[in-house]
Amino acid sequence: MAPICLPPDAFLGGRLSLRQPASGHRAGTDAVLLAACAPAGAAGRAADVGSGVGAAGLCALARAEDLDMTCVEIDPALVALCAANIADNGFAARARAIEADILKGAGRRAAGLADGGFDLVMTNPPFLEAARARVSPDASRALAHVLAPGGLEGWMKASLALLKPAGLFLMIHRADALADVLAGARGRIGALRLMPVHEKAGEPAVRLLVAGIKGSRAPLALLPPLVLHGPGGGFTPEAQAIHRGDAAIALVKPQVQT
Repeated sequence: MAPICLPPDAFLGGRLSLRQPASGHRAGTDAVLLAACAPAGAAGRAADVGSGVGAAGLCALARAEDLDMTCVEIDPALVALCAANIADNGFAARARAIEADILKGAGRRAAGLADGGFDLVMTNPPFLEAARARVSPDASRALAHVLAPGGLEGWMKASLALLKPAGLFLMIHRADALADVLAGARGRIGALRLMPVHEKAGEPAVRLLVAGIKGSRAPLALLPPLVLHGPGGGFTPEAQAIHRGDAAIALVKPQVQT
């Protein structure tokens, strides 16, 4: 059964209009920040892993005209909404929504997701570990928020299986999961570039933006932080420009040496 939806939400200053379920997980700032990390000149095949309604993937398409996006989602109701959002926003020629369990290799292949088939993989994984979290009784929200057994490292390993050698990996996750991020990256991606995201200046980081190159041995770089809100609570000028789609996040180093 299709989920009950509220009126569509505007993203990127109204350039995109996205249907979202009335209950369960709803995409917002995290998806916008992740998409803003995609290089404007990015081209080739991209995958948005755990795409939900397609917010991050479609925001990336709006920024990079030469990308072709495959949105991968396990929840069939969200896959249907993602497909509708692709059509509604005029991306049918270069985007599609696929139902698949990213953690199962056989399931990925059955869905047509070949290992090593993508130039760019982006993901906003579930943020919670089942053993450490109070799981929501809403099945859709729990699926979106709680990692399956194998945790973040298992999610990253499965996502990176889709990426070709020297391909670009982008992720947003909790800042306090830094150790898990590094464990998932070890031996798989290098040239890591990490950008902490703070709600307000002087407060601990709440998110971490991650970029890496599959197979690279280049060293890690910790970048200056992004601050989302000023003293009055509104967006900082930089964050506001990112949300309008007028600015990108300089997470990826041009022409990274591998």
